[in-house]
Amino acid sequence: MTDRITLFDTTLRDGAQTLGVDFSPADKTAIAQALDSLGIDYIEGGWPGANHTDDAFFGAPPALGRSTLTAFGMTRRPGRSAANDPGLSALLNSGAPAICMVGKTWDFHVDVALGIERSENLAMIGDSVAEVVARGREALFDAEHFFDGYKANADYALACLTAALEQGARWVVLCDTNGGALPHEVEAIVATVAETVPADRLGIHCHNDTGNAVANSLAAVRAGVRHVQGTLNGLGERCGNADLVTLLPTLALKMGFDVGIGPDGLKRLTQVSRWFDEHLNRAPDRHAPYVGESAFAHKGGLHVSAVAKDARSYEHVDPDAVGNRRKILVSDQAGRSNILSRFADLGIAVAADDRHVDRLLEEVKRREAEGYAYDGAEASLEMLARRMLGQVPDYFRLERFSVTDERRYNARGVLVTESEATVKVRVGNRLEHTVAEGNGPVNAIDIALRKALEPHFPTLAEMRLVDFRVRILHASEASGAMPRVQIESANGDGARWSTIGVSTNIIDASFDALGDSFAYKLYRDGVVAPE
Repeated sequence: MTDRITLFDTTLRDGAQTLGVDFSPADKTAIAQALDSLGIDYIEGGWPGANHTDDAFFGAPPALGRSTLTAFGMTRRPGRSAANDPGLSALLNSGAPAICMVGKTWDFHVDVALGIERSENLAMIGDSVAEVVARGREALFDAEHFFDGYKANADYALACLTAALEQGARWVVLCDTNGGALPHEVEAIVATVAETVPADRLGIHCHNDTGNAVANSLAAVRAGVRHVQGTLNGLGERCGNADLVTLLPTLALKMGFDVGIGPDGLKRLTQVSRWFDEHLNRAPDRHAPYVGESAFAHKGGLHVSAVAKDARSYEHVDPDAVGNRRKILVSDQAGRSNILSRFADLGIAVAADDRHVDRLLEEVKRREAEGYAYDGAEASLEMLARRMLGQVPDYFRLERFSVTDERRYNARGVLVTESEATVKVRVGNRLEHTVAEGNGPVNAIDIALRKALEPHFPTLAEMRLVDFRVRILHASEASGAMPRVQIESANGDGARWSTIGVSTNIIDASFDALGDSFAYKLYRDGVVAPE
């Protein structure tokens, strides 16, 4: 039995069915190139003939170096020959070197959904595979609803696989289409199928409706399959598909399989996963296995102390193996080990017995008791630490600000709400007084601050505010509750950082977070404060 697992990505097809996800042809090309750079064996580009986007993508396919571009579609229709079926023709005319066809394997679907003789469904599968092979393409057969079909009528489900294999299908893929199978069921059924279907022709395709897509895929591998299908970050219809980003390192690092991408490819996994979310304008899942920001984050003092001695004490793999990094979080659960480790991450040289360590630890604990959360706002933590060490110049100082909101009908008779911010900021020996309108009070403050600061610090023009989140603390106090504002900013080079502000006044909290963000940008750029 081979130890090589073939990987098949269906992000551009199955992943495109995710609620809120809409790929353009350019998106598909960029994602395909990212997958190719990892070394994924097959990239399913979509369904030619189904929509304009997929037609445009296959009309100008990306140049792939390592991956095989695959077109997806159905077996021929009832009553047509494979050579004259429009759907099959669209697949063959796509130019894709591999074609994956889905066909029914559950007798219930054949009887009710298709309403045809079961023998005709077997002929549809075999004829379609034979046509693809005769045209010099690699054929894959997705056995739809295989596990439901096997439970209902094992002989017929297996006959569907045989129909595809006998006509030259490279892979027959067992699909848990409804996502309702459990790992013990998958392993038992696949083990039985593997007695008659060679491992190097058997695959698995799982959906996540019970939260078991990854577990089911691994169970199938244990039982004999050597072809695994999934999507980047688990995208997919309903609850998603098996997450290849989790499967890849688990198969390679935990189970010892060759997944075809090598150590260097694994080290790019975190970058590709996060790039993909950013490309979709989605916040990456901090708690994603292997690649999440919290995957190797340590917060409790006891854990941090042990990790400092030997990371294996609380880490199941080396974060560097998947391109991630260890994070020592500073919070109200922190100890001296957390502070010292974070200082090291920031490049701050400080002795273990330096009084600043204890001072910063106490300050962090005091602030977190007030509602700050530095484990999600590291730029604010860095600014706090460096200010305490006297390393941050006094770039600017707020003298005062005011914000007014006016709701009125404009000249076109449309009801609008406009915000206006007035800011007085001292920069060196100069007092800047600016006024700006914005789409909401925070936006108005941001614009007014920029008007005051950018003439002195042109580098601020490179950054932008990309996310603004508010959490209400002590909600039981109703209108007197304390909001916590977290702002995410991005630089022109793609770097991102988060800052935080807490106050009973949401505008005040927003201003504090904005001020920290500007100061962080200036400090990281090595800007010198004006005289």
